[in-house]
Amino acid sequence: MNTELFKQMLQEKGLELSDRQMEQFKIYFETLVEWNEKMNLTAITEESEVYLKHFYDSITAGFYVDSLKSPIHICDVGAGAGFPSIPLKIAFPQLKVTIVDSLNKRIQFLEHLAKSLELKEVQFIHDRAETFGQNKEYRESFDMVTARAVARLSVLSELCMPLVKVGGSFVAMKAASAQEEVEAGKKAIALLGGKLAESHSFTLPIEESERNILVIAKEKQTPKKYPRKPGTPNKEPIE
Repeated sequence: MNTELFKQMLQEKGLELSDRQMEQFKIYFETLVEWNEKMNLTAITEESEVYLKHFYDSITAGFYVDSLKSPIHICDVGAGAGFPSIPLKIAFPQLKVTIVDSLNKRIQFLEHLAKSLELKEVQFIHDRAETFGQNKEYRESFDMVTARAVARLSVLSELCMPLVKVGGSFVAMKAASAQEEVEAGKKAIALLGGKLAESHSFTLPIEESERNILVIAKEKQTPKKYPRKPGTPNKEPIE
């Protein structure tokens, strides 16, 4: 996917990118490749693949989740090199974004990136998702929490649902096998105060691989004991 096709395919979905937004994606790509030589941010560094598998793929959430077009506050858990929240922020500048990541080096990259892109209303927090979810300042304060293929859904729900305010949503971006994950994660989702509201399945253009966007509505408060201590959700998922 070259830059022209990237712009054209977003246009077909009703998303018009300005010259400035296209420039921001170009700076993002160049910064990602430059920093990737010093630290491991991504295995994908070919320009056409970054535009398809990182940028376009991240923005697909905006095709299905209308609230991303509003000025909501989203939290991205384990965003790594900034996916999906930074491409979403470029595409929908009105979003307010908080990224939490457990690796300080990645946070340094994101801070540098945000300056290079001149992004406003973004913050980056170095923390484990488990301890961040117990922080009174942030717990149940976000309109939406996003995560892209970080862990299986039962684990991911425990890391993300405690951060979503009641009435908000958790949007999980998954590759294949999402339906099995939903089945296996039903108990965890309900226990944490959520309910699967929408499930969207589509294929990523060009490479034709399966993608799924799961929208989990937060209907009631998450019990105080969740998330449990760092490492526990992964070792002992709610089943």
